[in-house]
Amino acid sequence: MPEVPPPREFTTTRWSVVLRAGGASPEQAHAALEQLCRDYWYPLYAYVRRKGHSPEDAADLTQDFFAKLLANDFTQGLTPNGGRFRSFLLTALHRFLVDEWRRAKSLKRGGNAFTTSLEVLISERGETGYLGETLPADSAEHLFQRVWADTLFARVLRRLAAECAARGNARFDVIEPFLALDGEPPALAEAAAQLALSVPAFKSLLHRLRQRYRELLQDEVSQTVGSHGDVDDELRALLKALRGN
Repeated sequence: MPEVPPPREFTTTRWSVVLRAGGASPEQAHAALEQLCRDYWYPLYAYVRRKGHSPEDAADLTQDFFAKLLANDFTQGLTPNGGRFRSFLLTALHRFLVDEWRRAKSLKRGGNAFTTSLEVLISERGETGYLGETLPADSAEHLFQRVWADTLFARVLRRLAAECAARGNARFDVIEPFLALDGEPPALAEAAAQLALSVPAFKSLLHRLRQRYRELLQDEVSQTVGSHGDVDDELRALLKALRGN
């Protein structure tokens, strides 16, 4: 995979908003946390399933966990250097599963828009994804880390595909194999022919999209860490999880 581009100014991102919220902007922090939860719910569902819970219980526990997280003072104990959203969620979920919330089926979600939409997402993908992606040797934590990495890289590809579509390029499927981390891409000449481009023109297009891919990847990772210094370390950890190290 191409190297991450040189560091740029670290702009305000979703997790940094959460970490820096304190009592100053709880509404913004809550909205940022809700969006992060919406983006990265699936690794938590997979973790709960791998812990031995049934599909129904895993769905309930995942929803209950996020409902509790969003309903409470989630910034308590967090600092501006509070680390990575991935690690925060896994620690919080582990504590959730071993405390009294495990038995608290009476938690009122109250038709909250997020937990209602999360229920739909779980029903559409949760168990299907879990059965199709879980390996026999996976521990719950290793599965969480790998699925988290898969989710993040898939989000980057979807963002790039949406940008291409907005520019009228409907053949992102031809480019995607050259950006994916797994599998062998087709021959350049074959891909260029599919787009009716010369090989040099295709190489130029591929170079631009790879550059944009790296930018989007850095941005996506930055949304889940508290400082710019954590971006490269987090990316290395994600790649390690994908490779099964």
